Amino acid sequence: MASKQTTAQRKITLTTLVMMIFSTIFGFSNTPIAFLQMGYASIIWYVVAAVLFFLPIGIMMAEYGAAFNQAQGGIYSWIEGAAGPKIAFIGTFMWMASWLTWLVATSSKIWIPLSTFINGSDQTQRWSLFGLNATQTIGILAVFWIIAVTFFASQGINWIAKVSSFGGIMMVILNGAFFLLSFFILFKTGFKTAEPIQGLTTFIHSPNLAFDSPVSMIGFIVFAIFAYAGMETMGGITDSMAQPKRDFPRGILIATAVIAILYALSIFLWGVSANWSQLLDDHDVNLGNVTYIMMHNLGVTFGQQLGLSTTMQTTIGSWFARFVGLDMFIVYVGSFFVLIYSPLKSFVLGTPKNLWPDHIVRLNKQGMPSNAMWYQAGVVIVLILAISFGGASARGFYNILTLMGNVSTALPYLFLVGAYPFFNLNEKIVKPYSFFKHRLSMWLVSGVSFFVLALSVLFTCLDPLLKHHWHDAFWTISGPVVFTLLAILLYRRRQRKMV
Repeated sequence: MASKQTTAQRKITLTTLVMMIFSTIFGFSNTPIAFLQMGYASIIWYVVAAVLFFLPIGIMMAEYGAAFNQAQGGIYSWIEGAAGPKIAFIGTFMWMASWLTWLVATSSKIWIPLSTFINGSDQTQRWSLFGLNATQTIGILAVFWIIAVTFFASQGINWIAKVSSFGGIMMVILNGAFFLLSFFILFKTGFKTAEPIQGLTTFIHSPNLAFDSPVSMIGFIVFAIFAYAGMETMGGITDSMAQPKRDFPRGILIATAVIAILYALSIFLWGVSANWSQLLDDHDVNLGNVTYIMMHNLGVTFGQQLGLSTTMQTTIGSWFARFVGLDMFIVYVGSFFVLIYSPLKSFVLGTPKNLWPDHIVRLNKQGMPSNAMWYQAGVVIVLILAISFGGASARGFYNILTLMGNVSTALPYLFLVGAYPFFNLNEKIVKPYSFFKHRLSMWLVSGVSFFVLALSVLFTCLDPLLKHHWHDAFWTISGPVVFTLLAILLYRRRQRKMV
């Protein structure tokens, strides 16, 4: 009977896994942002980030997942198996803290694409409920959103898999439409791009003067690396897969290749319809609205190639912006269902049980840590309300949370990559899947990936110092320090309980 229940619960197939990875990691908005910051020159850095970070990380995650395919702890189980419980707990705690700040931030940002779908542009700053201002209204909506997602996600992994997979499907549809329209425009213009290609320099030098210095270039590399972040969140679902030993490594490697290629191709195709100097060299264009501006421009350009009137071109552009708003809202939903569950599960169920009260680690009928999920929801809701209703001081608090999470997002990767050689060399760990056949190649790839990550972390800390933003620098650097101290205190508490 128990085996039947287990089989029934383990519904995640290879296709579903790829869709979950795709909806969690691939950000459609990352490519227009990259084009805004560096034009065609961003392509090479996305390729570099894929080769030096995403591919090695994907291989390591595949090996970790295959070896610890029955472990509930995901990233915690992986690091513990290679480097011991203390380092695993600290690394996982910092990782969990960074995703908690993501939940707080994104629960408010998710309404921007929905508003764009409804109104044709972002109107969230005009929203009002019960006489509340826009910030407070968004805060109330974010609270209801967290409650709804927590409720449905706590009903079982099948809910999460279905919603996340649908998000992946919508992302495929959005990219498919973008590719078809871009190639159509490219064909109609006689293979002439709106952003002119003037030899190799076009792919090396940014048209954006803000990204023309070595320091800003490194800053963009950091951005490119984190465009691929999130693969480790899949570690918490291996015990819910039908055939984890076979499908988890395959799924990760397939998703790695597809995402890397799509990022590079997408950046190039934005230049088919958008001329950087004419469309983006404007103070009104920013990281928040560039996706909708470029998608609107794609619709207008498409209408021009069809020979339609100016009014029809503008109408098509508006509906293109609405479509990308709906699509990105659904993708956000898919990401939320994964990230409200998987990091928490890895942290709470992966760490030693005696660290937590019994009701925290208790599973409901669907096999979900529902109590822990509701506690997490409570923390997120308190932070949302404090930020939304606390005025300027609260928004300053939110900025502090964001700054503290910046480096903490990257540090767990250092733990994972740093622990990998010890995992690889540990013959006591059964490894159904092993990519590196020679120690030299393993050490070389691990060393380069670790160096790239360490450089990213170092620059993230140095960037505000170089800009003389002392307040930001303090909180950026203090983030991992505070989270590390909290993790050590909790770990010592566990050790005292064991004595």
